[in-house]
Amino acid sequence: VQLQASGGGLVQAGGSLRLSCAASGRTFSSYNMAWFRQAPGKEREFVAAIHWNGGRTYYADSVKGRFTISRDNAKNTVALQMNSLKPEDTAVYYCAALASSRGSYYYIDPALYDYWGQGTLVTVSS
Repeated sequence: VQLQASGGGLVQAGGSLRLSCAASGRTFSSYNMAWFRQAPGKEREFVAAIHWNGGRTYYADSVKGRFTISRDNAKNTVALQMNSLKPEDTAVYYCAALASSRGSYYYIDPALYDYWGQGTLVTVSS
């Protein structure tokens, strides 16, 4: 699976952005998907995940209630709607794929994911 993230940009605090991740290959629907982010000088951190069938989602506490992850298996895409953005949300955002054969539909540890997109930069100004 090849992943390509897009939709990043510069936004003022309180604003919104929608990130998208396009996947190639016919097996997209067999992968659980997640978004991670990495701020300068920090480790990559988990943001949100969605089950391969779209029926379950999980969020980091820092984004719960502000971000929404969704997917469209017919279009091979996963999205992250980000509302009420804060300066601390500034980071490069990455989409990642986790095979559905794994024990869980998400992991906090980025090392456990199978495929990664190239990242898209989100900058939130105060």
